Amino acid sequence: MKKTDAIGLQSKAGKNGGTYAHKDIALAFCYWISPPFQLYVIKEFQRLKTEENDLKSLEWNVKRILTKINYRIHTDAVKEHLIPPRIYNTKQASYVFANEADVLNLALFGITAKEWREANPNAKGNVRDEATAEQLVVLSNLENLNAEFIKDGLSQDERLQRLNEIAIYQMKLLVSSPVSNPLKGLKKGLG
Repeated sequence: MKKTDAIGLQSKAGKNGGTYAHKDIALAFCYWISPPFQLYVIKEFQRLKTEENDLKSLEWNVKRILTKINYRIHTDAVKEHLIPPRIYNTKQASYVFANEADVLNLALFGITAKEWREANPNAKGNVRDEATAEQLVVLSNLENLNAEFIKDGLSQDERLQRLNEIAIYQMKLLVSSPVSNPLKGLKKGLG
């Protein structure tokens, strides 16, 4: 060991003696001694990574579903306070809904749905499908807040400005908070 400057190996003689190695070196040695052991370790690693990814996908998907469900609060406020009943079932009403959805998109992502689609022509989903877990949490909050701002009669410009300030504040909190560490790196698009 001294002649080769072996780092990560240690050899002791006598009682409680033996050769000790760093875990990576020990695993490499075990692989060399037993190919079936190496195969077992590789298969177990793959299984654990698959479980981890499935869990992360599930967590992200739950957040996306909650955001979609929560969107109902937002659309009801739009329907009740921004769309006259005479045009509710018309194409004009769909423009109002899309415009209000883009208020949320602009506040959080800084881009409208159309701008995102033009910038990402090969993407399967939309800007929200590609959002991080933190962004989905903030989006859910913004939907509720915008519904209340609509009920309070705030103009779209006022709502956009306030929602953007809130989105920036909440994203800073979520990204820097140790509590949100489990959110970091969650799978982004499930298609």
